[in-house]
Amino acid sequence: MARASSGASPSPDDEGPVFAELTDALLDVEGLTVNAFLAPNVVGTLNVLPRNRTFVRGRAEPAAFVELKLPAVALAAPDAQRQFVERATAIVLRRAGGRLTPAQVWVNVVHAVDGGWGIAGRRYDNASLVDSIRSAAAAQ
Repeated sequence: MARASSGASPSPDDEGPVFAELTDALLDVEGLTVNAFLAPNVVGTLNVLPRNRTFVRGRAEPAAFVELKLPAVALAAPDAQRQFVERATAIVLRRAGGRLTPAQVWVNVVHAVDGGWGIAGRRYDNASLVDSIRSAAAAQ
């Protein structure tokens, strides 16, 4: 999920590409860009909020928030987290076209509890997700 205030938000033409770039960054950092199981299951939303609905220090200010909700096996390593935060921030700043500074971009990774992930009505725990990802990689 990505959120931005209208003063810093991407243009309607940029909204899809912003999300696509964030998706590509996540898959690339994890080394899973062509994984037939995982790639089609990276989904999310882009929420553009009115300028007066994002706050910094209690005041309405332009801001962008990139929040990922992931199974605990994704972006689990500190280096992978660092790489994604850096890349996501760069993507948002480039797409904002000078309307944001790095200090106005926040990236947050939230991990679901083991077994709390579902795809197409099926519950996955961390082990079954890893198995599905590996099986898809082996089939390529």
